[in-house]
Amino acid sequence: MMMRTTLSIAMALALASCTPATPPAPVAQVGEVVVADPALARLIDPNAKGEVLATGFGWSEGPVWIADASVSGSGYLLFSDVPGNVIHRWDADGGSVEFLNPSGAPATPDLREPGTNGLIPSSKAGHLLAADHGNRAVVEINLTTKQKTIVTDRFGGRRYSSPNDLVLASTGDLYFTDPPYGFAAGDASTLKEQPVNGVYHRAPDGTVTLIDGSLGRPNGIALSPDERRLYVANSDPKRAIWMIYDRATDGSISGGRVFFDATTLVGDANPGLPDGMRTDTAGNLFATGPGGVLVFAPDGRWLGTIRVGGSVANVTFGGPKRDILFLTAHDRLIRIPTKTQGQLQVGSNRPD
Repeated sequence: MMMRTTLSIAMALALASCTPATPPAPVAQVGEVVVADPALARLIDPNAKGEVLATGFGWSEGPVWIADASVSGSGYLLFSDVPGNVIHRWDADGGSVEFLNPSGAPATPDLREPGTNGLIPSSKAGHLLAADHGNRAVVEINLTTKQKTIVTDRFGGRRYSSPNDLVLASTGDLYFTDPPYGFAAGDASTLKEQPVNGVYHRAPDGTVTLIDGSLGRPNGIALSPDERRLYVANSDPKRAIWMIYDRATDGSISGGRVFFDATTLVGDANPGLPDGMRTDTAGNLFATGPGGVLVFAPDGRWLGTIRVGGSVANVTFGGPKRDILFLTAHDRLIRIPTKTQGQLQVGSNRPD
């Protein structure tokens, strides 16, 4: 957080007559764009660098851009520090500040990560949908009062483990993942009630359906721009894959298959596992995984990787033109400009 020194008007005028203005501190630049297919150059400058905007988080996650000029002229970013149990707000004027603390449930010895994780706009103006690890639920948060409402916290009469990420379709269908990362003991936790680590669909009428219970660590989730395909990341180092499913007009999901297998990339040279992701308006997928942010064409071609010197948990597009990619990268928040435009997330990110 930046500290500002306040001078009296008289002192400021005196100094202005003899002292040049102090330039702002330089922004730390990190990383590189590694090109695997020439088509990547249409999406991002191969010479682009990441800019570190804030540091000091336990594990930053779930960024979402809020286009609210009443808070900041160009909008602002919200993101989670999951073990820190805080949602932070970043904007170009004020930097990073706490927005909601605690963001999830009170910390206990049984909870490894008590805070929120994935954040997306709700269909209700002035509200946010959040995957709440600590409360083991998907919740809706009022951005003004910061009050929470439970959207879903059970399937088949059993509590979820720790909802991780979520995506909302224009039809009101909600899709989310439920790995055991919130538990200190993971799958062995005595708190765990669900027999599988699931991918779920909540229909507009509130009915919840299990889409896939075969993934060991279902994590990030996204829809294609036409909402006909659903992507799910599996953050299992022994099966580091992205799945793709077909989505019908009634919201139902079928035809699960592997979109890309990155298991052979996993290792110290490529920190990170398949996690959060976003699509651009053309359907290209920006997916965090081994080495940083892997960029895929809609047909599954790996176009290249944005590396920032460590693991990246999640991404989102932001800025007035949605052409800035924000990365939550372990203890850092990073941004990098793109040539493409992020798909506008369904829901409302306007204020009340």
